[in-house]
Amino acid sequence: MKPQAQTRDCYRHFLPITTRWMDNDVYGHVNNVVYYSYFDTVVNRYLIERGVLDIEAGDTIGLVIETQCNYFASLSFPETVVAGLRVARLGNSSVRYEVGLFREGDDSAAAQGHFVHVYVDRQTRRPVALPEPLRKALEPLLVVAADR
Repeated sequence: MKPQAQTRDCYRHFLPITTRWMDNDVYGHVNNVVYYSYFDTVVNRYLIERGVLDIEAGDTIGLVIETQCNYFASLSFPETVVAGLRVARLGNSSVRYEVGLFREGDDSAAAQGHFVHVYVDRQTRRPVALPEPLRKALEPLLVVAADR
């Protein structure tokens, strides 16, 4: 089944991201690898701002084990991209984040995808249960399949 672009109302949190000149490729649009950078930006900023991710000294870190993105329309500098964020699954030690990237003012996603973090002990790199503060920070983003 061919993926369909979703709308803003499918997401729970939004972050405007300013594109940069260097984001464009020789074809005049944002290079596909940069979309994943936008995914990382919206997720990690959300976690840092809620005090549940200490990138320098936290005991628990998230490792990406899966990524995917579908592209529907090109983005380019100097547009502002609005990243929509939701959580599709909260497991014992993993989270599936889903992100929609929208042109400022557009209702349909120019791109959308997901990545899965497995949360691990920083030192041993062994999976750990999601810390309760992290779980509580993510619960407002949780959507069920019918919401998507």
